[in-house]
This record gives sequence, C-alpha cells and structure tokens, in this order.
Amino acid sequence: MTNSSDKTGLMRTFGRDGLLQIFLIANSFIMIAPIVIMVFSAFKPTMEIFRHPFTIPDFTDLSNFVAIWTDTNFVRYFFNSVLITGSAIFAILVLGTLAAYALGRYAFKGSSFILLFFLAGLTLPLKLAVIPLFVLMRDLGLLDTQLSLILIYVAMGLPSAVFIMTGFIRSLPGELEDAARMDGASELRIMWKIMLPLTRPAMVIAAINNLVPIWNDFFFPLIFLQNDDLKTLPQGLTGFMGEYTTNWGVLFAGLTFAAAPITILYIVLSRQFISGMTSGAIK
Repeated sequence: MTNSSDKTGLMRTFGRDGLLQIFLIANSFIMIAPIVIMVFSAFKPTMEIFRHPFTIPDFTDLSNFVAIWTDTNFVRYFFNSVLITGSAIFAILVLGTLAAYALGRYAFKGSSFILLFFLAGLTLPLKLAVIPLFVLMRDLGLLDTQLSLILIYVAMGLPSAVFIMTGFIRSLPGELEDAARMDGASELRIMWKIMLPLTRPAMVIAAINNLVPIWNDFFFPLIFLQNDDLKTLPQGLTGFMGEYTTNWGVLFAGLTFAAAPITILYIVLSRQFISGMTSGAIK
C-alpha cells in the first residue's frame, strides 16, 4: 500500500510539473514568436513579407537596415531616445536612492508621510495631469524641448524607484552601519562605501522597471515635441507609415533596432535583476 501510494504521489507530481512545463513552453513561444517574425521581416522586402511572412529570410540582405540609416531620420530619433531615457534613468536612480536611503535608514518625524506621498504617485497616472503639465511647461518655456520630457519621466519614475529601494534598504543589516561608525566612518562614507554597493540589485530593478516604459513611451513625446529633430523613436517611427503605402521592411528594421538596446541591456543585467527579485525572499 505504501509503495502504491508513493507511486501515485510521484505520478501526480510529475504530471503537475509536466503540465506546468508545457504551459511555460507554450507561453514562451507565444511571447517570442512576434519578435522572431519582426526580425525575419526586417530582412525581407514588403511583398515578401505578405507572401511568406513565416519563412526564414536571406540574412545577407541588409538593404532595409541600410535604408533606415541612410534615407531616414532614424539615427537622430535613436540618439534622442538614448539621451532622454539615459538622463531620466540617471536622475531617477540618484534622487530615488537618496530619498529611499533617508527613509529606510533614519527615523524622523514625518518619514511615514513622505513615504506615503511617494507611494501615492503609484496610484495616480501622470497622463491624467497632461493639461496642467502642458500649461506648466509652456509657462516655463520648456515646450518642444527634451528637458520637458526628462522632468516628466523623472516625476513619473520616482515613486516606483523610492518604493523598491526603500524596502530593500530597510532589509540591510544594521550591524554594518554600527561597525563602520565604531571605526570612525562618517555617515556619507557609510552610505557611499558600504550601503549603496549592497543595493545594486534593487537599483537594477528600479532602472529596468522605468527603462522600458520611458523608452517605449509615445504619449508624452507626441504632446510636448513638435520639432522633427527632437522626436524619439516611438514617435519618429510612425512617420515611416505612409498615408497610402508603407515600406514594411524598413519599418520592421527600425523596430528591430529600437528593440535591440533594451533586449541586450536586460540580458546583460539579468543576473542582477534576478538577484534583486529573490534577495527579499532569502533575507
């Protein structure tokens, strides 16, 4: 009886795990298939895309990539996206880390209210305030400038960065600070040399959490940027779609280039990302 029950339990376990693996494989296929089709289409002419959308292309045919770099404003759009996204992420990490460190390591009057103030930003979409933001940027003389987008993205990303960083910093052992203070280290040195290096996984999570929506954002550039030389990739790529005809091969090549930096960056930082996601459970 014991052996039969053990075998039944093992069969149920393997059956459950097998179904889970099948589900994960199917989900991976569903997620990866559009990306593969996009990359394949980037190496095909427009007629070939519609005739044979799922066939493997000739990867030596780089005409679409050459066209998008030489015949369009893609390079300018790409540089603008890198500049705006990079500046916004840098400011979010610097300001968010400093605020989270103060809220996570020091007890002072009003700290709970300040944290709730940041958390409130997670519940209120900034797009609801687009009209006041437009009026504010107009009064500040920042309309049709990249600085307006950077400021908006920083305001949009700070709540999530502070939320992620505060919880992680609070989980760090206080013994590290006590030992450093006994050795005569200043508060600034403790923060910079001891505590902040330990928060690297949380910083990676906060960066990726804000990087993707900022890089892919179409709404705010459409509202605040009119000059073609200042447009970002999502806004600029819409210009490749003509009123009557569209060169889909060139468009897919642009989409492939636009998706490549985020994909590569995620792969490079995946170890830090996974470490940050699991560190809370380990502690």
